[in-house]
Amino acid sequence: MAWLNTLQMAISIKYKLGLLLLLQLVAVSQQFYLPGLAPVNYCMKSDASSNCKSNVTLYVNRLNTEESVIPYEYHHFDFCIGNENNSPVENLGQVVFGERIRPGPYKINFLEDIKCKAVCIKNYVGGESDSDRRMMVLKKGISLNYQHHWIVDNMPVTWCYPLENNKQYCSTGFPMGCLVRGDSDAGCLINPNYNRRGYYYPFNHVDLKITYHSGQTEEWGVGFRANGGRIISVKVTPRSINHVDAKNLNCDNTDPLAIKGSALTAGEKLSIIYSYSVEFTRNDNVKWSSRWDYILESMPHTNIQWFSILNSLVIVLFLSGMVAMIMLRTLHKDIARYNQMESGEDAQEEFGWKLVHGDVFRPPRKGMLLSVFLGSGVQVFCMTLITLAFACLGFLSPANRGALMTCSMVLFVALGTPAGYVSARIYKSFGGIKWKSNVILTSILCPGIVFGLFFVMNLVLWGEGSSGAVPFSTLIALLALWFGVSVPLTFVGAYFGFRKRSLEHPVRTNQIPRQIPDQSIYTQPIPGIIMGGVLPFGCIFIQLFFILSSIWSNQMYYMFGFLFLVFVILVITCSETTILLCYFHLCAEDYHWWWRSFLTSGFTAVYLFIYCCHYFVTKLSIKDAPSTFLYFGYTAIMVFLFFLLTGSIGFFACFWFIRKIYSVVKVD
Repeated sequence: MAWLNTLQMAISIKYKLGLLLLLQLVAVSQQFYLPGLAPVNYCMKSDASSNCKSNVTLYVNRLNTEESVIPYEYHHFDFCIGNENNSPVENLGQVVFGERIRPGPYKINFLEDIKCKAVCIKNYVGGESDSDRRMMVLKKGISLNYQHHWIVDNMPVTWCYPLENNKQYCSTGFPMGCLVRGDSDAGCLINPNYNRRGYYYPFNHVDLKITYHSGQTEEWGVGFRANGGRIISVKVTPRSINHVDAKNLNCDNTDPLAIKGSALTAGEKLSIIYSYSVEFTRNDNVKWSSRWDYILESMPHTNIQWFSILNSLVIVLFLSGMVAMIMLRTLHKDIARYNQMESGEDAQEEFGWKLVHGDVFRPPRKGMLLSVFLGSGVQVFCMTLITLAFACLGFLSPANRGALMTCSMVLFVALGTPAGYVSARIYKSFGGIKWKSNVILTSILCPGIVFGLFFVMNLVLWGEGSSGAVPFSTLIALLALWFGVSVPLTFVGAYFGFRKRSLEHPVRTNQIPRQIPDQSIYTQPIPGIIMGGVLPFGCIFIQLFFILSSIWSNQMYYMFGFLFLVFVILVITCSETTILLCYFHLCAEDYHWWWRSFLTSGFTAVYLFIYCCHYFVTKLSIKDAPSTFLYFGYTAIMVFLFFLLTGSIGFFACFWFIRKIYSVVKVD
């Protein structure tokens, strides 16, 4: 009985301290910033030395759009290209996400303004198959609103424009052109001259404004020149200019380049001259370490996110505390009443959850599959927890491109040992003897489902010629990580798991199963499972919108402190909801709790899938079949992993609860 009193006293303290600590974590995570690279000092070409560099390299990345899931490399749309042999090495996360970073064709030297300079000329001739194909691809990219993503000094090149509330929004991408579909087409409202209906306006000119911070010699090292600096922002203004002569460019020309919607007639010629201008601006008010702030602060709905998450946090904590107090009070009375029964006659009057003590630990059906799911669920849980911890500390900031995915994949592979250990321990407690089948399924089943879905979608991307298609060498590397690292580690964990003694349950199991009485609609399996996922989903759906927006709508996600906080609340909510429903089922003399505890909290994944469908219909403009297939394929992977995560949380919470309550009652 002492553990109940102690736990009851700790509940109120736990929530108060937990709330304060987690809020402090959120505040710290928003302030602590690890940029992921050493600052680069720039100086004029005449002053270049080992302490500073004069060449400002502009990198181009793959192009994507909200109207399609399929990204393409920069050269796919027949733009001017640089020397792709000098492309930087991409990490595993960047390759999986489809990033393809290449050196751009723009030549920029620090503090050297460029008024108007040509990059290259692309010629098209009607009737030629190659020319018609290149023009068709260019028009298709403009019509689908594909976005450029450029990088300078590891900073995204931003396109800033005003919003309706007199605020400025800085997007990390800018369109490759616009198509006037109607009289009031929003895609071409950036310039009133783009007004010819049915015409394409490719943005063949960019105005680059590079802002730098000039520092002191003592701050940046001995020998650094006073006319140097560090880049703090690069902003672009795309325009369409009808250049007549590449040798006599006039970038002040307001006459746009308009391309008719129909194909070029046989022999008709069209030339697109790409040009750019560069302007350097000094700003010593912004520190290099704070250069991301203007991008993150301009993200829409930031204030709404803070208010909604805090509101959701207060509600969920209140409900969780209330559920915990009800459980403690009810259990306190039950255990006290059961332990007061001393005579044999009273023992015959057992009722409620004590009545099924001889069957509550009876092994479930399909115990092998349940143990495999639990092992993989623990693997996903540990991966998520460690990844979020690193993200909160700033190691996985937006400056570290692909670091979040790389960290997750490496951790999943390295955490094969706890997966094998947990699966083996649970399977052995069920009385299972097929240990070889257990460890093989643990190491292959769930990762195989994820890899199989990923491989099928990769085939679709290959067929579409997309940059999102993972190269064959990377697939071999992923398989090597799986079978060369994860599988052996799973075997190691299973070895130690099977060597341990089987879990000893607090009560013995009867040889003959007890008959379960008829259940009301509220205690039947399906209604209970459906209700069990409502509250956990309620604490994540706000964050879910921003996560989906960062994946599919090119929004930058950076509030990992809030995400970690929501993850903690998700764990608490899944645990207490499953325990509460499990207690009701045991009181109704239904002892089949093994799979039900897993499915009750795991059903949150079904609500996640429904929300993803809602997001697809209401927020995205995807219409083509390949993109639809890819969207729901990636969604299936996310939902499956979330199912394993939440299901395992609910199962182990219920497992702990049942072992605890049956260990403190007197059973003959």
